[in-house]
Amino acid sequence: MFSSLSSRFGSGNKHKTFKPIKGHKEGSKHHQLHAYSRTTLGSGDMRLAVQLPPSEDVNEWLSVNTVDFFNEVSLLYGIVADDAERFSRPGEGFPPGFEYLWVPDNAPRPPGGKKPIPQKCSAPQYVDFVMAWVEDQINNEGIFPTSGDVTAYPKDFKRVVATVFKRLFRVFAIIYCSHFETIEQLGAAKHLNTSFKHLIFFVLEFDLLPRREMDPLDALVTPLIAEFNGGGGGSRRGSR
Repeated sequence: MFSSLSSRFGSGNKHKTFKPIKGHKEGSKHHQLHAYSRTTLGSGDMRLAVQLPPSEDVNEWLSVNTVDFFNEVSLLYGIVADDAERFSRPGEGFPPGFEYLWVPDNAPRPPGGKKPIPQKCSAPQYVDFVMAWVEDQINNEGIFPTSGDVTAYPKDFKRVVATVFKRLFRVFAIIYCSHFETIEQLGAAKHLNTSFKHLIFFVLEFDLLPRREMDPLDALVTPLIAEFNGGGGGSRRGSR
């Protein structure tokens, strides 16, 4: 999926990736798992594509797919980045009835040990915060090791991955609700839909995203959950 869209909207086109693409070292286990993922995705069986390959470590599978989804979202948002510039004021560009807030990692705590106050921002600012934060996580060897040593993953690795996917889902929600017309005009709607289905199947397979987080795209998510399970068919805020 990524390579086909990248060839259309990569370098040489004004629509570029939002963040630099993160690769997997040639010949490494991560590269092998990435290749396996691409092959199974190409088979058209989305359920098979998200399942942990036999005899593989779950943290390595989560790690590889986190990087791949980061790349995928970076490309998808990159092709609507020009359109996003029209949302400049805090609260603009989010799904109807929702507003995502951001708390910087270094935000000072108010007196009394209370949690930092979430920061209001526009949707483009929020996406920028999200993608910069995710990039920092996957570049951190202490969180996403590339050594091939499965014991090097931190004990809370799945929690970090779950936070990454929560925020990447929110970028999808912003794209669908604020930029889908642009996506259609660029001929990228089928790719967006396939990428989103892949993400939903992945978070369901590994229990990475609470159902309430999917509410902004409920009309899209509900039939995907039914398919995953083998079947047919006031303002809310979320910080960070």
